[in-house]
Amino acid sequence: MESIYYVLCWHCHRRCKHCYEDRFRPYIREELVGVVAEAKANAPRVIANLPERLTYREAATEEERAAGSELFIERIGKIILSGGDVLTEPVREAVLYPTLAAIRKKYAAQGGVRVVVQTTGDLLTPTIIRELVDLGVWTISVSGMDDFHVGMEGDKKITLAEKIAAMLEEGGVRKADPLADRHERGIEQGPLYNMFGANEDTWIGKLWPRGRAWENGLSSATLADNFCNAWSGGLNFLDHGFAGSEVSIDPNGDVFPCCIKTAHPLGNLTEEPLLDILESLTGMPAMEAINAGKPERMGLTDGWDRERFFTESQTLTPKGETYANLCIACDKFHKEVLGAALDQRRSERRGKRLSVIASNG
Repeated sequence: MESIYYVLCWHCHRRCKHCYEDRFRPYIREELVGVVAEAKANAPRVIANLPERLTYREAATEEERAAGSELFIERIGKIILSGGDVLTEPVREAVLYPTLAAIRKKYAAQGGVRVVVQTTGDLLTPTIIRELVDLGVWTISVSGMDDFHVGMEGDKKITLAEKIAAMLEEGGVRKADPLADRHERGIEQGPLYNMFGANEDTWIGKLWPRGRAWENGLSSATLADNFCNAWSGGLNFLDHGFAGSEVSIDPNGDVFPCCIKTAHPLGNLTEEPLLDILESLTGMPAMEAINAGKPERMGLTDGWDRERFFTESQTLTPKGETYANLCIACDKFHKEVLGAALDQRRSERRGKRLSVIASNG
């Protein structure tokens, strides 16, 4: 894989009105104990079912070919550890740090791995920065630089960004090249940091029709905005051996083809290997449509032609306003048709595993 986006824990110190997942929020007492326990218990099982070698093949650059490289070159993939916010006190030492150590151990003799820790930024301290660097973190990604985060509105986020940047650079973490493309960023040497937020001029600025962003009527995406046909969408998720491949994992181990998350998981990494899941779905028309970034084609073999898909993409927001986006029809199709088919594939994979165990027994 080129990238794995792993949401470690639902706990967050914020309840942002634009968040794509309403389970990202503060938890207290028994609820907090529960979400942290879930994350702590599942992380080792998820890591065990990640690919044994986290690399991908990418077309060599002109310079690499001139130096004698083959047409494709193997590069090191990355794992993005996110939340919620993984730097909150209940999560950081109990879940994040052991997970970082386990990931480093798993890939130490397998070519290595680039690990990104994503955080809103306001919880960073010199001590935490030093600990992250010591644990081999490649990039600290500050994701809260927008007006939706309380205390970061307007010029406040500029002041905070300058403070965070100074703290990171004093800790030996340098700014990633803002002009680099995804390929160039992927081969930069760490430790690095970057900053972004849900601003209008960014890829996430229109907001996914999900979670509190949806409930609060904040998504400005239209039918022309195809989130699937982009990085962190479903595009290329099946092509796990090559550039562009990424999947998203929830704290319970559920895996999805995109960070946006489909209405039904592909499988669960607490019980089966990621590559087994992806390979079992290769050739499935709906999955191939998502993989191609053409969600409107996912129902062609199930009675959902493109015209119906576009029609099903229309809805009303919780505020009663008209809205249309392909994610809406994708959700409906998963609930009405695809969810059952995915469960059937999951059952077939389980049957094969049990058969192998019985034959070796």
